[in-house]
Formats: sequence, structure tokens, C-alpha cells
Amino acid sequence: MLKDYIFRPKYKELSFEGEFACELQFVLPFAYWHYKNGTLKSTSAPKYTKELYFFSPQHTEEFDIRTEPGNKNFEMPRVLYSQDYNMSKWLPVPLKDVYKNDIYIYDKPIVIIANRYNMEWDGPPVSFYSIELLEFIISSLTSKYTIIYNRPRPEQITMDNSEVYDLKEYEWLKINHPEVILMEDLYRENEGKANNFNHLQFMVYANASKFISIHGGTATLASYFGGTNLIFSRKGPEHHFKCFQKLYPQFSGAKILHAKTDEEVRNYVNEFFV
Repeated sequence: MLKDYIFRPKYKELSFEGEFACELQFVLPFAYWHYKNGTLKSTSAPKYTKELYFFSPQHTEEFDIRTEPGNKNFEMPRVLYSQDYNMSKWLPVPLKDVYKNDIYIYDKPIVIIANRYNMEWDGPPVSFYSIELLEFIISSLTSKYTIIYNRPRPEQITMDNSEVYDLKEYEWLKINHPEVILMEDLYRENEGKANNFNHLQFMVYANASKFISIHGGTATLASYFGGTNLIFSRKGPEHHFKCFQKLYPQFSGAKILHAKTDEEVRNYVNEFFV
């Protein structure tokens, strides 16, 4: 109490090695609160996070892998899901303002499809955009938007304990929808001189206001950039704790649409994107 509200020395040393979603939901806003409060001394996190903590006086990338036990870092306020998200030491981080640029600009407005195809709860993938669903989304939007597809490969990000599977959609996209821009191709070209894949994502996302994402870190990151974010989540603790209604809109004021079924995805795409 005295350090945070009366004397305010730069004393806070934050360290987190948990999953990406938890880091974005609870840790990053906590660190940013201490920065704005004048009490942040240093931060440490997994690889490829320097650009995430752009405000930190001293940031180190200390961890090579993200761990589920690392989520239970109770120094952070509300590091686990809760019914109450009125957090006093929590501030949204202006990633969009910081990384907006004049490089990733196209004739049509950008819509980003941020997919994932991972092990979930030690079992097969549950929530993901199948090739059938991708066909509907892309066919519905290609005339109106520049579509950028993003599903990071394991070597491009810091992995956690979830195994990544092959959806084989990259080959399908190149044959059936060559107009779709692949995020990994943008990284290969790297016109924005990004330091890593995360950095590139921030730059491209900052120029977009329409997102179609999957629950977890994918949806959390997209919610930091305003506009509209359609999140496909069939199940998960976020449902019980109403995270998509209570927490996710606070990251940037984004409009959050939560779809639980393929049919709801189609309906939201038609209503809010087409």
C-alpha cells in the first residue's frame, strides 16, 4: 500500500512463465499499471515478448517454454478466472497505438482470420476453423476485405504444453484461395523489419479492425486491437466466468462476438462482416 500509493519507488519486479492468454489477460495489464504508476522496475517473460513489454524499463526474455503451472503466479491480480473483473491494478495496454504503421495497408480493409489447431485439455482440437468453415468465411468476405490468414507454426512462437497439429489448410489455401495473404509470408518478406513473429503480428493487427479468432491466446491478442472480434469457442472456463462479456472488451473496447457452433460463426459473419 505504501509503495504503490504513497512513496512510489520503482520497486516492482515482475516475472511470468505461464501461457500466452493468461499473460495477456492479467500480467501485461498489471505490469502496465505499475509502469503508469511509476513503480515498475523490471519484467521477465518467455521468448519473443520484448515488444509486448515495450514500456518496461528493463525486460528480459528468460523462459524458452511456457508452462501451465506458471499460470498460478498469485502475485498477479486475478491471474486465474474470476467472476469479478473490477481490478484496481489493471490497465489496458495500447498495442494498437504503438504498432500502427503505414506499411501493412491495402486497397480493401483488412480482416484477420486467426486460427489454431492444437491439443486441448490433453485431447484432440475442439475449437478451430475447419477447411469447410474457412471456405464459407473466405468466400463470403473476399470481395470486400483483404483477408490475412494467421496460424503460427511452433517454431515461430514460444510454445506451451499444447501439441500443434497439421490442419493442412495452407496447401488448400494456396490452391483454392491464392488471394488470401498468409501471415507467415509477410514475415518471410518482413517489409516492416519485425524482430520476431510476435512483433509482426502486432504491426499487422494494429492496421486491422476486423478479427475472426479462436479462444485462448489467439482471441486474447486480437481483442487488444479494437474493432470487432468474432471468437469461436465451443467450451472452456471462459464460458462459465463470462470472460468474453466481462473481460475481453476491456482490452481495447473491442466488440466481442462469441460463437459456440459452426452455425453461429456463419450467422455472425453474415451479420457483422458481410
